[in-house]
Amino acid sequence: MTRIISMVPSWTETLLHAGVEVVGRTRFCLHPDDKVKSIPIVGGTKSISWEKTKDLKANFLLLDREENTLEMAEKSILKNLVSHICEIKDIAPFLTTLSQHLQNEKLLDYSKRWHKIAQQNTPKQPLDKIPGIKEWITPLKKTCQQFVYLIWRDPWMCVSKNTFIGSVFNHLGFSDYHWSNNEKYPQIDIESFDRETTLLLCSTEPFPFHRKKDDLKQLGFSCAIIDGEPYSWFGQRSLLFLESKI
Repeated sequence: MTRIISMVPSWTETLLHAGVEVVGRTRFCLHPDDKVKSIPIVGGTKSISWEKTKDLKANFLLLDREENTLEMAEKSILKNLVSHICEIKDIAPFLTTLSQHLQNEKLLDYSKRWHKIAQQNTPKQPLDKIPGIKEWITPLKKTCQQFVYLIWRDPWMCVSKNTFIGSVFNHLGFSDYHWSNNEKYPQIDIESFDRETTLLLCSTEPFPFHRKKDDLKQLGFSCAIIDGEPYSWFGQRSLLFLESKI
């Protein structure tokens, strides 16, 4: 069986569900919990220990251009498989390629399902129907006209439309509400937003906003904690999430 080291948490989860033999992973590869525990950690998404990879007898190293570094690809001692997932339509073609390299029919099935998702259009939905809300910190005001999807604090950082997360919101019918600029992950001045018309969506990752509830309440915005994984883990997890919304 083909052996692979995955440095992309989204792909690690997907490969394991597809029955691929993953022999190395990052410390951020957390799903599925019962399977990743036995897989050696060889680094993080921005670094890798080549010494640790030598004894794993892997055939491929799986990377993503958005999540991993160019240096990791250039210094790889293995054959690289590199994805570049910026939006929903990017997933099916790469999964087809991946299924061919790994000779795995389950990945081809995932590719077909992602292709179907990419062909669908959802009409505009009301703000109070955004899926994945785990907890409302402060209620949604009727005057809200836009949301800001926050991923970091000190400095405040958010996600723009031209990202995979943005494409998920677009697919679900919420693109018109999504505040955005030309940067993918811009730093923002939270005070520049109107508290009456702006909803703050605080992602569960990478910043632990759920531990800052009191601080979030004091900001004066409509505010909610949203599950970041189905919006950003672009493999099997987001596939199941989107299929459930059809």
